[in-house]
Amino acid sequence: MRKFRTTGDPQLQGNAALGASLGLSRRQVMAAAAAGLAVPVLATATASPAAARPLVVPSKRGIILYSVRDAISRDPLTSDLPSGFREVLRELSRIGYKQIEFAGFRQNANAEGGDVNNVAGARLLKSWLDEYGLDAQGNHGSVPATVTPETTAAFETTMDVAQTLGLEHIGTGSDPTRSRYRADWDAAAEVWQHWGAMAKARGLKLYTHNHQQAYNFLLDAGPLDEAGLPTRSTGTRMLEYFLQITDPTLVYLELDVFWAHVAQHSFPTYTAEDGTLVRKVFDPAALVAANRSRYPLFHAKDGDATGEAEGVGNGYAIVPFGLGDIDYATFFSRIGSEIRGGDLNAMWEQDTAPSATAPAQSLELAKLSYRNLSRLR
Repeated sequence: MRKFRTTGDPQLQGNAALGASLGLSRRQVMAAAAAGLAVPVLATATASPAAARPLVVPSKRGIILYSVRDAISRDPLTSDLPSGFREVLRELSRIGYKQIEFAGFRQNANAEGGDVNNVAGARLLKSWLDEYGLDAQGNHGSVPATVTPETTAAFETTMDVAQTLGLEHIGTGSDPTRSRYRADWDAAAEVWQHWGAMAKARGLKLYTHNHQQAYNFLLDAGPLDEAGLPTRSTGTRMLEYFLQITDPTLVYLELDVFWAHVAQHSFPTYTAEDGTLVRKVFDPAALVAANRSRYPLFHAKDGDATGEAEGVGNGYAIVPFGLGDIDYATFFSRIGSEIRGGDLNAMWEQDTAPSATAPAQSLELAKLSYRNLSRLR
């Protein structure tokens, strides 16, 4: 597992006060880099030239704007910090990011462009993306749960915006369903394939982004309860079943690497039909490797192991990328050697990057996390 060279570095030791002001632990003090201080480097063993190539090529290093949502919504009339889409996109481009994933299209009303949550606003956003050399990959929007004339019209508008921005993918940050019953996943798959076919007809890929709940086990076996529903499991995880029953050319997924690792702690066992407790720890890299074409996008979110007992809580706390215990170098390598050809779209995300007391923090951590993402070998 990778570690940073911090021991004995007087400059890093001197950054403790800044780390505290950002609400970061000693392990996270590297956020000081964005304030102009030295950035520790990833400790790496001597490697062959081939192995030394970056796992995430420069053109594929991205960010979901949820990580800097405070800056997007900041009022430029009350702050000198980057505010609104244009200023934030310019700053992200300066840092080095090349790919953008939107988390909706709302910004502060006083920011340049005002209300851009419409097709005309998308044209303005596209002009800024082009100006700063950025490529928009996707958006966490809304995928309707039902098919009606109204939801169809709304989805058509969603695709209009996506095509105006030049997106390759459209999706949502929600699971197709939170139910643990097979019939509900069958129904969700039917709806998703409907929208996926519409998206494909317009050159788009429809994707779902999932948290740990989607990796729980289906209740699809055993004695029935009073409502006639199964109470035990065959050991099939909900999202694995969704992959099995959906067309791989119509429905895609975005793996949040952090939440997939949390699922290892949350759902390590299931109760089989005969009542026995079966241990089956989730292996997210194996799932992706077996379904590589289904995963065009990834959230690169790091986690610090919390030391909680297995099966209790998340098992990880969200931290800036590169400061945690998720072995990204191994994970990205395991999902397929073709990523060295540049097909790995890695979007940095840190839910906790914004701070109510340190308004510059999210963009500081964006700089830090970009540098650490770029050092993956």
